[in-house]
Amino acid sequence: MMPRLLLRAWPRGPAHVLGASSRPMSASSGPDEYLQHSIVPTMHYQDSLPRLPIPKLEDTMRRYLSAQKPLLDDSQFRKTEEFCKSFENGIGKELHEHLLAQDKQNKHTSYISGQGFDRHMFALRYLALARGVTLPELYLDPAYRQINHNILSTSTLSSPAVSLGGFAPVVPDGFGIAYIVHDDWIGCNVSSYTGRNAREFLHCVQKCLEDMFDTLEGKAIKT
Repeated sequence: MMPRLLLRAWPRGPAHVLGASSRPMSASSGPDEYLQHSIVPTMHYQDSLPRLPIPKLEDTMRRYLSAQKPLLDDSQFRKTEEFCKSFENGIGKELHEHLLAQDKQNKHTSYISGQGFDRHMFALRYLALARGVTLPELYLDPAYRQINHNILSTSTLSSPAVSLGGFAPVVPDGFGIAYIVHDDWIGCNVSSYTGRNAREFLHCVQKCLEDMFDTLEGKAIKT
């Protein structure tokens, strides 16, 4: 199920178009009008890009706990905190050393650092399963399952060569939201499994955007 929403933005023309093409194409239109050919092969510059370092395990645990704190009550957070300390001082340290060793052997890969923690934790979980290690309690914690159950999964690829794209939700009860923003229009493509009403969600997105437009134009928000 994948309905689409197009909003013509500033100044507002037609308020919305559901299910319409985001860029009309005439009979004489061809791919060369939208795509630019390049003599540079795909991934040509990959080897010259800097590699992102694997973050320290204690930094990942700290960022993970910071992300969990707003979602848990005090008792739940204390339990999750205990799981993190046990993991960091136990099997997590061993798995992290294996990850560092693999990283040295695979110079073509890169891991996310900065404020991220999810890819690091996923890599450690994958290593535990691959090595036949009993899955650490941290990954059995309901808080870990909750923070990795992403009902809204969004992505964008803003390019004049792309009219609109889409992708699937990452959980059965979720939505996959592909959006694109240009100077004169906004596009949104929502997908879901049959248990979810993607069209209803799309109408909610439309209402939110219309409210934003009304606010910017100094109009009262319609209830």
